[in-house]
Amino acid sequence: SAQIADLQQKLLDADNGDRAKQRWDSIATILEAKCALKYLLGELVSSKVQESKLQSGLQQSQGSCSDVQKMLMEERNHIAEMEAEFQNQILVQEQQHQEKV
Repeated sequence: SAQIADLQQKLLDADNGDRAKQRWDSIATILEAKCALKYLLGELVSSKVQESKLQSGLQQSQGSCSDVQKMLMEERNHIAEMEAEFQNQILVQEQQHQEKV
């Protein structure tokens, strides 16, 4: 039954692909061509709108990524400064200890 269901689905998929091709091949009148052209232009506008939304989202993500990278570099610099300061304090403590000894 699973194989039968799989074959039926493949037939439906093939029919849908063929049906779409037949629709375009069977355009015979100016009215049908106008309707098809109107549909295609609508799809074009829809895809352009979606593209611009995705482009905007990408630019926002790139801006956020850039901000995060700047913050990361600032934190790394701050950590390096703190580490240098702590190393300096350790040296001072060691010198004081040596002087006491």
